[in-house]
Amino acid sequence: MADRHVEKLMQRLLEAIEVSLKATEASREAVQEILKRGADTGIFFAGTRKPDGDERFDLTDQDRDFLRSLSIRPDPRG
Repeated sequence: MADRHVEKLMQRLLEAIEVSLKATEASREAVQEILKRGADTGIFFAGTRKPDGDERFDLTDQDRDFLRSLSIRPDPRG
């Protein structure tokens, strides 16, 4: 019975990976189409305001890899 449960979990994982890959490709295609038509794109992230008023936040390596996969260069000013 444990093997059947693991098989179901593995199937869910595979489906989630497939959805993620399709979404990334669809996002990349949309960005490329926007750029091809002469417009510019940007993604803005809002940080949580800290008690000292600092709104800064850091992108993780995973965040940067995702943005690059969409041909978006993370803004070095952030």
